[in-house]
Amino acid sequence: MKSRPAPSNHVEPPVVVLTGAGVSTPSGIPDFRSPNGIWKRFDPKEFTIDRFHADPARFWERRKALTLETRILDAEPNDAHHAIARAVQEGRVATVVTQNIDGLHIRAGTPEEALIEVHGNVHRSRCMDCRGSQSTRDLIDALVPGEAPRCGCGGLLRPDVVLFGEPVTELERSARAVADARTLVVAGSSLSVWPVAGLVESACSQGAEVVLVNRDPTPFDGRVAHILRGPVEEELSRLFA
Repeated sequence: MKSRPAPSNHVEPPVVVLTGAGVSTPSGIPDFRSPNGIWKRFDPKEFTIDRFHADPARFWERRKALTLETRILDAEPNDAHHAIARAVQEGRVATVVTQNIDGLHIRAGTPEEALIEVHGNVHRSRCMDCRGSQSTRDLIDALVPGEAPRCGCGGLLRPDVVLFGEPVTELERSARAVADARTLVVAGSSLSVWPVAGLVESACSQGAEVVLVNRDPTPFDGRVAHILRGPVEEELSRLFA
């Protein structure tokens, strides 16, 4: 077992935090890729960009079912989100990069300018034509079966998240933040999905101190400075006390 990291006020700045699904599971949001994850109940092929273009009405019917099943729009931040937000507000963490689309970092108080949501935000939907933003909750509440939701301008509305088959547009910005970090804290991520896992590869290659906070082993366990196996909300609360 690796040693426990020093308290965050002894971790060398600048510090970047990278979060995955495990940070939000204590808030009641199921993860996607575990043996009991959401992809065991839904087919990921229903949520590709090609499926959206081919049949947007069907896509939105399945998207509504997925959203209601995960209860993602009603989730509340947990102690992990609050600990990270405090560390950002106090200047101890420079940037938070999240794979999560639940918006809980913002709700916990992480400033938007310090947050990179690499997969987007489920609370927003946007127009394919005018790029205007709308509330996903309002859109889902008003969804008519068999009809694709449209903007006031007539354009199709889509979730403001990265769909399967689309590039991760915020990856370059995330890579710049990690390149500047002396310490990278990775919390609640299996690090099995690329290209985001490549950020940890880069940090390790650059000699940054990497702290993994995850309940299960990851492909990077043998390369990092510290590993914490406890509940993510408890470990982050201690780390950023």
